[in-house]
Amino acid sequence: MNTISPEEVKARLIKGESLYMIDVREDEEVAAGIIPSAIHIPLGELPERHQEIVKLDEVILICRSGNRSGKAYDYLQMLGYTGLKNMTGGMLEWEKL
Repeated sequence: MNTISPEEVKARLIKGESLYMIDVREDEEVAAGIIPSAIHIPLGELPERHQEIVKLDEVILICRSGNRSGKAYDYLQMLGYTGLKNMTGGMLEWEKL
């Protein structure tokens, strides 16, 4: 599994890079805060909504701790998506930055 740290995501965003990020947390979690420009698709909705995810060279998956985004990674990889990266530590680590 390819991973990316919250520190690297933040540094790249600060540099002005446009990152393609999918947040798979639940609605109430996202209501408390989301990384700007991230697209919200709850993990449970991926089977119906995966076609909304653009197949790019890099797709960063985000959740609270890295567990659900890891499940999303496995599922999307099974569907043929490439360029996936799981943000390690999830929003728990992001909030410490």
